[in-house]
Amino acid sequence: MNEPRYVAGHRLLDGRSAVITAAAGAGIGGATARRFLEEGARVLIGDAHARRLKETEEALAAEFGADRITSLPCDVTDEEQVRALFAHAEQTHGHLDVVVNNAGLGGTADLVDMTDDQWDRVLDVTLNGTFRCTRAALRSLKASGTGGVIVNNASVVGWRAQTGQAHYAAAKAGVMALTRCAALEAAGFGVRVNAIAPSLAMHPHLVKVTSEELLAELTAREAFGRYAEPWEVANVIVFLASGYASYMTGETVSVSSQRA
Repeated sequence: MNEPRYVAGHRLLDGRSAVITAAAGAGIGGATARRFLEEGARVLIGDAHARRLKETEEALAAEFGADRITSLPCDVTDEEQVRALFAHAEQTHGHLDVVVNNAGLGGTADLVDMTDDQWDRVLDVTLNGTFRCTRAALRSLKASGTGGVIVNNASVVGWRAQTGQAHYAAAKAGVMALTRCAALEAAGFGVRVNAIAPSLAMHPHLVKVTSEELLAELTAREAFGRYAEPWEVANVIVFLASGYASYMTGETVSVSSQRA
């Protein structure tokens, strides 16, 4: 089995100010916040889970300094909370450079059994939430006139079919389409908009609540025969946020061998 080696920071985001949603805990959002700090950025993290968010902030502040990390509870289905998050970023850091829209919600239900509430909830968090945050980010970045970057979290399920995932697949395909359209509109004021599409990214807490049989089935589908570590997905986000991706916009980058 291919064992990943953690890559040290190279100051790719020195002096940048970033907002990352759904960043509490051990998943992709939390890993991205850590990687951004390691790369020299100042970070504002948001999440709907206030207690876990504060714990994440305190842990990162102890390691990287309280002047580099701050947090504000934010439910991306609430427009007022989204506006408050971006206003807080401007007030705290003076400007905004990078936004990572990580918030999403899954679930499993066949269409014949799926309720309107199940459909609406997944779409509201995953697609509408990304829309709300992208809109707020573009307004802020356009007003500043200094360019910037938005990275959205999509999924390989946005490309390929999977039973029980119609709502999630539709939402993630929508995120990809939103990314392409936003990129065209934002190019005129120097903002790049891209997305990532992970497949199977796991952390210890998620592994504990996943059956061994299911985990074995899912990892067997991956080229490396294992799941991705959240920080491996975060590394791709760092690349897209950095100057190394200066000519990339409107793209969705697969972080998996399972695009089709």
